[in-house]
Amino acid sequence: MKRMTKIERQNQLVSKLRDNPFLTDEDLSEAFGVSIQTIRLDRLEQNIPELRERIRGVAVQHHDEVKALPLDEVIGEIIELQLDKVAISILDIQEEHVFHRNQIARGHILFAQANSLCVALIDDELALTASSEVKFIKPVKLGDRVVTKAVLKEKRKKRATIEVESSVQQQRIFTGKFVMYYFGKGEE
Repeated sequence: MKRMTKIERQNQLVSKLRDNPFLTDEDLSEAFGVSIQTIRLDRLEQNIPELRERIRGVAVQHHDEVKALPLDEVIGEIIELQLDKVAISILDIQEEHVFHRNQIARGHILFAQANSLCVALIDDELALTASSEVKFIKPVKLGDRVVTKAVLKEKRKKRATIEVESSVQQQRIFTGKFVMYYFGKGEE
């Protein structure tokens, strides 16, 4: 395999981060077969901020106000919110989220991230979980970054159906279908 030139690598770096701003320097280092320091230098030369700044930038661009619960009650950090359409959050798995003996994330943490994102997605003052069907696909470990996306599929008669998918490094680890009750003033 032919080694990329610096310019080719930097162009592909820009493209990859445009498609997925949540890639870490470690992910990029692996993808390009170069050191983390090389990736950091490439980012600097291309004026690409570090991961935290990229996440904040995405959050500022795509953020409605959460109505159904206080923002500090959402599990994870909401980085995109378009009420009644789509919401995305990230959660970095830390010591308090895992079983101590095997460093695997507790299932209720992943469920809570998905469930609270569904509540936040609803454009109403009140949203409660009526039912859910979830599937845990792969274990999540200490240090993993879980990206969860919730998409509203249907909203009528005080019920909203939302599909959720969580992934770690673009590998699906959790899926769910949530039916949410909402107050819906003025609706039948």
